[in-house]
Amino acid sequence: MIPNLFWLTDAQFSRISPHLPRDTRGKARVDDRRVISGIVHVLKSGGRWIDAPPEYGPKKTLYNRYVRWAAKGVWVQLFEALAAAGGPPTQVLIDSSSVKAHRSASGGKGGSGARAIGRSRGGRTTKIHALTDAKCRPVAFMLTGGQVADCTAGAGLLARMLACDILHGDKGYDSNALRRQIEAGGAMPNIPPKANRKWKNCFSPFLYRNRNAIERMFYRLKDFRRVATRYDRSAVNFLAAVCIAATVSYWL
Repeated sequence: MIPNLFWLTDAQFSRISPHLPRDTRGKARVDDRRVISGIVHVLKSGGRWIDAPPEYGPKKTLYNRYVRWAAKGVWVQLFEALAAAGGPPTQVLIDSSSVKAHRSASGGKGGSGARAIGRSRGGRTTKIHALTDAKCRPVAFMLTGGQVADCTAGAGLLARMLACDILHGDKGYDSNALRRQIEAGGAMPNIPPKANRKWKNCFSPFLYRNRNAIERMFYRLKDFRRVATRYDRSAVNFLAAVCIAATVSYWL
């Protein structure tokens, strides 16, 4: 086997296969393991689909499988199923990370808002919002334009939060509305208060010291070059890339 190519192991593929689509009509699909390994290789290397190594089969098959399953939500559902199998976490962390949008991500239908691309000080960017457990393992993702504030996107992401005891976030999530939402979900918000707050809410620096776990999660995801830089026009396709990277990095 040629080195520097990614291949799913038997154990990894055995965890994925129960969650793959079974409603195939007409001609049977080609080898799922080979195609998914090729998709992961392209996401890790950051190369063009047309430059995928021939060991993975036809390039068009890799791209079509990636895009079609992204449109059907297969990649997101796979990630969510494996993350749910990890059990409910006692602590959840929330944060976001910005990703530069390459010029190839320009254009497309629906405008930049529908494509989750916005303008910030870093130029045209997409922001990845995430929830993780204390072991760096992601449990939920959401995309917005780079200019969207964390507290604005946090409400939508927290609606998908698993049952937990404590939620850690930075000062960007220090708003009364978010605190009430977290408490309504049965968790305690451990968020450092902003300097301009007249009433300083309860905050534990001792518990907060482990919040860097979510930063390490983003660093590991961005080892996938097609996550570190966005090349996909469609937000659905880019979210699929994020979910595939998270699945391979943490849940297999």
